[in-house]
Amino acid sequence: MKEMKDDILKVLLSEKEIQAKVAELGRQITEDYQDKKLLMVSVLKGSVIFMADLMRAINCHARIDFMSVSSYGNSTKSSGVVKIIKDLDMNLEGYDLLLVEDILDSGKTLYYLREILKERNPASIRIATLLNKPERRTADIVPDYSCFEVPDEFVVGYGLDYAEKYRNLPYIGVLKPEVYTK
Repeated sequence: MKEMKDDILKVLLSEKEIQAKVAELGRQITEDYQDKKLLMVSVLKGSVIFMADLMRAINCHARIDFMSVSSYGNSTKSSGVVKIIKDLDMNLEGYDLLLVEDILDSGKTLYYLREILKERNPASIRIATLLNKPERRTADIVPDYSCFEVPDEFVVGYGLDYAEKYRNLPYIGVLKPEVYTK
């Protein structure tokens, strides 16, 4: 029987490396948001694992909400057309918003999202991303918090997927090109 790991070219970031970096980021966010009205927004589906681990690493009051947007479909590249599938349940006015994303790639989706959310009058908006891939950036956006900078390779695991698969890998791996070029 073929296993998910058979589709992985190499492990880029181990489970242990990810856990250590998320804990470090949690301490930094705790310090930065100690006396603020923190609202963490997970951009579904990819960031759900990172969001769960990050919120447990933060030691100050925080609320959470979820938003689902799509710009990829089953493709390996963002189409640039962003569709809101699930909007936030909360009124953002006065909250210090922390957008939690799995990967900041082209930046198109997050740029669009940030612009929409600014209109809802939050006190501030910052971005926390597990992975930053600046080589592919086409939008004018940079993360405020980032765990790892990664090369321009197709990565999966720890919430990141290809065609809704591989999210449950406990590490970040590079997908073999033959898997996504079929």
